[in-house]
Amino acid sequence: MEKIVECVPNFSEGKNREVISRIAETIKGVEGVMLMDVDPGEATNRTVYTFVGEPDAVVEAAFKAVETASKLIDMRKHKGAHPRMGAADVVPFVPVSGLNMEDCIKLAEKLGERVGNELGIPVYLYEYAARTEERRSLANIREGEYEALPKKLQDPKWKPDYGPSEFNDNTARTGATIIGAREFLIAYNVNVSTRDKKLAHQIALNIREKGRFKRDKNGKILKDENGKKIVVPGRFKAVRAIGWYINEYGQAQVSINLINHKITPLHKVFEACVEEAQKLGLRVTGSEIVGMVPKSAILEAGKYFLKKQGKSAAVSEEELIHIADLSMGLSQLYKFVPEEKVIELKLEQGKKRLWKMRIRDFVNELASSSPAPGGGSVAALCGSLSAALSSMVSNLTFGKKEFENIWEGMEKVGMEAQRLKDEFLSLIDKDTDAFNKLMNALKIPKKSPERMKKIEEATKEATLVPLETLKRAETLIGFSEEVVKNGNPNSISDAGGAAIMAEAAAREAYLNVLINLKDIEDDEFIERIGKEAGKILSRIEKKARDTEKKVRERLSS
Repeated sequence: MEKIVECVPNFSEGKNREVISRIAETIKGVEGVMLMDVDPGEATNRTVYTFVGEPDAVVEAAFKAVETASKLIDMRKHKGAHPRMGAADVVPFVPVSGLNMEDCIKLAEKLGERVGNELGIPVYLYEYAARTEERRSLANIREGEYEALPKKLQDPKWKPDYGPSEFNDNTARTGATIIGAREFLIAYNVNVSTRDKKLAHQIALNIREKGRFKRDKNGKILKDENGKKIVVPGRFKAVRAIGWYINEYGQAQVSINLINHKITPLHKVFEACVEEAQKLGLRVTGSEIVGMVPKSAILEAGKYFLKKQGKSAAVSEEELIHIADLSMGLSQLYKFVPEEKVIELKLEQGKKRLWKMRIRDFVNELASSSPAPGGGSVAALCGSLSAALSSMVSNLTFGKKEFENIWEGMEKVGMEAQRLKDEFLSLIDKDTDAFNKLMNALKIPKKSPERMKKIEEATKEATLVPLETLKRAETLIGFSEEVVKNGNPNSISDAGGAAIMAEAAAREAYLNVLINLKDIEDDEFIERIGKEAGKILSRIEKKARDTEKKVRERLSS
C-alpha cells in the first residue's frame, strides 16, 4: 500500500495575498506533493494549507513552507483574532494510508529537528508527538501566545524540544513553531427535514461527546452537591457537533467534526442521526462531506451498509464507495465525486497508470518494442486476475441458502481477495517504475563516482518488486484452495483458474527475480533473495498442482 500523509500547517498571515501565494508555490514546487487547499482568513489573519503526498516529500514541503514563512512574516507586526505563537504557527502530520501514528510522530520529530537546527526557530512538539503530558494540548503550549514567548523561553519547564531557548532577533521575528501528529478530522454535515436549527441542535447534543446539561422538567439546569452543573454525555467519543440552518439549502443540518473516525466511524454517526431525528418527528434527507475524506472511512461505510442489507462486502472499492454515497445520501445537495472528495483518489488524478488502460491498449503497449511494461507487470496482472476469480467464487457462494453455514468464511476470503487484487494492480506500475529507475541509473555518465552505486540500488529495487509479487502469489494459492474446497461447485472451474493464474504470476515473477539477480554485485543479497524466491516458488507450484488435480477430479466425477 502506498504511504500517504497529510500536512495541515497554519501560518500567521491571512491578508497579504503575495505572501499567501508564495508559501503555496513553495509547497507546490516539491515533487511528490499535492496542494489540496489554501484557506485564508482576514479576520484571523491566518491561512491554513492542506497538502498530501509521500512522507519524505511532505516533510520537505513543510520545511520549505516554514522557511519561506520565516522570511516573509514578522511576528512583531502581527495582529489577528486567532491565537498564535509563530509565523509558522502549527504544523500537524496526519496519517492517511499505508502508515500509522508512530510514523507521523517520527515525521514531526524529523521536521522539528530541521526547523530548530537549520532555521533557528524554537519548536514544541504537541498532541501525539508530545514528550510530556503538559505539551499534548495545543492550547497549553500556546497559552499567552506570541506576546508571552520571551518569558516562556526563560522558563526551564518550557524549554523547546528543538531550537534555541533565547528570544533573539530571529525568534522575535519568527516566534515559535508547534509541530505534531494527530488523527484525520472529517468535517461532516447531516441534513434534516426542518428549517428549525434548534431541532438539529437537539440531535447534535445527543450525539456529541460533550453532551448536554441535565435539566429538570421546567428546563432548569441541575447541579451536583458541589454546585457543578451536571452533564449528560452524548453517544459518541471524539465527536463535536452543533445544529445550524443553511439558507442556501433551505434546511437545517447537524454540523459534525469527527476528531477520530477510527474511534467513531462516519456511518455510525449517520445512523445515530437517523435514530435521533425520528424521535423528533424528522427525517434525515442526506448528508455531505466538507473537504476531503480518507478512503478507509468511506470504504468502511460501504461495507457496513452492504452487510446491513445482507449482501457480501467482497466487492470492488468503486462499488463500496457507490454504496456509501447512496446509503448516506452524499449526493443530495450536490453530486459526490469520489475523485474530488477522497484523498487517495484525488492524488491519482493526472497520473499515468498502466492498470487504468483499456485491455486492448495495455496489450498493444506490451506487444510493442518498448521494454516496459514487461514480464514483471504481466506477473502482477496475472495475480490480480487470480484474486478476482477467488472473489468471484466467494460472491457466487455467499447468499446461497445451501451454503449459509460458510457465508462468513467465504465473505472473508472474498474481501481479502479484493484487497489483494488492488495491491497486484498497483504492482503492475510498480514493476515498470522500478525498471525505468534502472534505465535512468544506466544513463548516468560513466565517469560519475555515483554511477555504479545507483545502478546497484536500482537493480536491487527491480529485483524486490517481482519478489513482492511472488510472495503475494502464495496468499493467492491459499484463496484458491479455500474456494475450491468450499465454494459453489457450479464455479469450480473458476476456482481452479484462480490457482492457475496464481501459479502463472509466481512463475513469471520468479524469472524476473532471476534475471535481475545476475546483474547484482552483492553476493549476500544474491544468495539470500535467490534462496527465498526458490523456496516460495516450490511451495506455490506444489499447491497449484494439488489444487488443479482436485478440480479435475471433481469435474470428471
